[in-house]
Amino acid sequence: QHPVADEVMASRKVFSTFNVLRPAVAATQTQGLHGAAPHASAVPSPVSKPEGRTTATLIPGDGVGPELCQVVLDVFRNAGVPVDFEEHYLTELYGGRSASLDEVVKSITRNKTCLKGILATPDQSFDGELKTLNMKLRDDLDLYANVVHVKSLSGLMSRHKNVDMVVIREQTEGEYSALEHESVKGVVECLKIMTREKCRRIAKFAFDYATKHGRKKVTAVHKANIMKLGDGLFLRQCEEIAAMYPNIEFSNMIIDNCTMQMVANPHQFDVLVLPNLYGNIVDNLAAGLVGGAGVVAGASYSNRCVVFEPGARHTFSEAVGKNVANPTAMLLASANMLNHLNLQYYGDMIKNAVERVIRIGKVRTKDMGGHSTTFEFYQAVIANLRY
Repeated sequence: QHPVADEVMASRKVFSTFNVLRPAVAATQTQGLHGAAPHASAVPSPVSKPEGRTTATLIPGDGVGPELCQVVLDVFRNAGVPVDFEEHYLTELYGGRSASLDEVVKSITRNKTCLKGILATPDQSFDGELKTLNMKLRDDLDLYANVVHVKSLSGLMSRHKNVDMVVIREQTEGEYSALEHESVKGVVECLKIMTREKCRRIAKFAFDYATKHGRKKVTAVHKANIMKLGDGLFLRQCEEIAAMYPNIEFSNMIIDNCTMQMVANPHQFDVLVLPNLYGNIVDNLAAGLVGGAGVVAGASYSNRCVVFEPGARHTFSEAVGKNVANPTAMLLASANMLNHLNLQYYGDMIKNAVERVIRIGKVRTKDMGGHSTTFEFYQAVIANLRY
């Protein structure tokens, strides 16, 4: 049997397990899990809950993405979240088995909000294109700003405590422009595209984000000492935009120094704004400081829609069907999506439940130093939804 088919069947087997065990979840809501006794919610209830329902697009993704999206669906159902999902299976791993990109783009454009699992990027595409499906989706929707909020979770051990930084990455140009060619045999040229317009746009996004969220400092990360024209353009635009925000402190740092400083003293950073490749590296490095890919949520913004997804992009395909993946990042991404949809009552309910489970520490997946399964973790989250 083909390994792809094995992966799909494994995912279906996990879905079946979730479906069989769902009735047990209801009991945990009244009895609590691992001795937890129900008590009043720590989150003040609004005067009235939102009325009506909202539709969002759902892209399960590859690897453990479908399993984690199933977790979100079950948690939403138990929390009574008034969101319906329009599901599209988008992938470039299985040839013609994927939904069309145009269909997915139309859905996200129509709904303006999407929850997305991670899409795998194979070494070779089926049609020989250099541009991956991820890149095409970002380009078609103009998802120019990727935001990853890296924050320590209470109760989760890590090298540094109280880390709280935001990594903002421009993700529609730079090294990820899919402009590569072999000029002569054995010599490959890769073009890095930097434009004034997009550099200014991401810089303004970063300063607007800092202003809106009460952040004090923005750091532009670059390699302008070597790439004097390309990264020099990025740095100059950041400096010009910074002058328009006198209440926000501005600094700049060379990328190699930034990675060292982040590991040694992450508390010096508040908001970082970076070109495409640097942002991809730094947000994964930063995620490692607070617990890894399984606990950090992210979102990609355009002027017309937002796509919420795990912050560190790893499909974890080796864990498919094993019921061991950590659903924290996907659950936090879904909570952020609810807050974006003005459903903060439900967003806070889910976020607080996840954080409470981690803080208590009795139920943890392997990557968090425990031995619990995916199902056990999200069952504990459901048991704590009303706390």
